[in-house]
Amino acid sequence: MLRLTVLAGALLAATISGLEPSSAQVVVPTNRNALVQQNQLLQLQNRLQRQQYQQQQQLYRELDRQTAPKPQPNVPVYDQTCRMEAVGNTISRVCR
Repeated sequence: MLRLTVLAGALLAATISGLEPSSAQVVVPTNRNALVQQNQLLQLQNRLQRQQYQQQQQLYRELDRQTAPKPQPNVPVYDQTCRMEAVGNTISRVCR
């Protein structure tokens, strides 16, 4: 009997984990034991989703660490005789 209950609970957990939260149906339990089992299944489902999310975030962090840093942009350096003038939003170089 216990084996059947565990098997049914595992089957229900597998079914619930594949459903969207919006498509879950409210089950009215006939006894307190069924309510406890339903709450335990929801707790297990939440724990599994949290672990999957944490693993996904850890994978993203590892991928971010592996990417090479971008090189510094090649910015031209002007002679000392040139100066930059800012007029409005435009910057122009004046060399003498």
